[in-house]
Amino acid sequence: MLRELVAASHLMSMEQLPGAVARHAADAGLHGAVIYMADLQQTVLRLLTGTGRHVEHGAAPDPDPEPPELAIDRTIAGRAFQTMEPLVGQVFDDERCHYWVPILDGSERIGVIRVTIRADDAKAKDDAEYLAGLVALMIVSKGPYSDSMSRLVRTRNMTVSAEMQWRLTPPMTFANDQVVICGALEPAYMLGGDAFDYTLGDDTVHLAIFDAMGHDTTAGLTSSLAVAACRNYRLQGAGLVGTGQAIEETLIEQERDGRFVTAVLMELDLQSGVLSWITHGHPAPVIIRGGRWVSTLECRPGTPLGTGLGVVPELCSEQLEPGDRILLYSDGIVEARDPNKQEFGLQRFVDFIIRSNAAGRAVPETLRRLVRSILEHHAGRLDDDATVLLLEWHGPPEMPKDAMAPMRQT
Repeated sequence: MLRELVAASHLMSMEQLPGAVARHAADAGLHGAVIYMADLQQTVLRLLTGTGRHVEHGAAPDPDPEPPELAIDRTIAGRAFQTMEPLVGQVFDDERCHYWVPILDGSERIGVIRVTIRADDAKAKDDAEYLAGLVALMIVSKGPYSDSMSRLVRTRNMTVSAEMQWRLTPPMTFANDQVVICGALEPAYMLGGDAFDYTLGDDTVHLAIFDAMGHDTTAGLTSSLAVAACRNYRLQGAGLVGTGQAIEETLIEQERDGRFVTAVLMELDLQSGVLSWITHGHPAPVIIRGGRWVSTLECRPGTPLGTGLGVVPELCSEQLEPGDRILLYSDGIVEARDPNKQEFGLQRFVDFIIRSNAAGRAVPETLRRLVRSILEHHAGRLDDDATVLLLEWHGPPEMPKDAMAPMRQT
């Protein structure tokens, strides 16, 4: 099944994917395969259609067509998405069941796939999970070229500024055995000047968060220019301070109307756990250790980038401990106000992360619920961009046992 799907995928569009997956899955005993994709704000799962669903030979017309949309917070499918674990759904009289499997690109949650199998068939369950992994890779490879998928994951129209920001944003989640990085952006369909970026190079994680003046298309252009300059000079080998100065020069050269951005630029050495950062007029990051807020990472800031005032920030560092979580955020997170003008606040923000961690929730689900909480606090609509970027360090890699033998002999 997997071999034939890989072979077929080379000349397959996104629109052809659902039918091809259903056809090859049925040949392997995974019947009625359907794919649901999470929307941009991760509130619903939407049915991925294409150029016709596969109907098995001799099957009667489906009297109960698949619902086009499933709520993430109130369904078995949504529960599989939230927990990132396969779940058994409806069980039929003939001992078959619906089996819901999350579609994950690494740790990035894409959606869920549902197949019908015998409830006691362990091999079929394994096959369904392998299928979900391959479907994730196919969606990631085909999705960027598909307008139909872009429309599917949107529940409303998007502004030009938001379109630009989302096209520039890296995947919302990345994880390996040493680190988890996860971000969130709101208001998803009306983003103005907030942006974040991250990358992993050798043994160093690079992170950046930006907040441009204003909340319009020009603000989006300013933050996009800042992200592009950050990436460009980082790849040229500039350090944190040098990268900040290069962003400043780029903005001054291009932004004739005096637009500027606040920013935090950060690096984490994955081997040693040493965290280095600079700030340019941006809220200080927070460190959570041992299930409690232990510090705000204060550091003498430079002036916002693009102002031309020339105040160079202090380069600061902190030794992390395994399990530490670092929160970078924009002021829209803590300054969101309810109808009574009460701010969401930094304390509530950090407490939410701590409580969610204590409840055993994964980082992506924590941020999904955080965004829901902030939107509810602000009656469903934000007046400013709200962005959070969370990094969790697991510690240095464990040395393989066979590599330790010569050391013990010595």
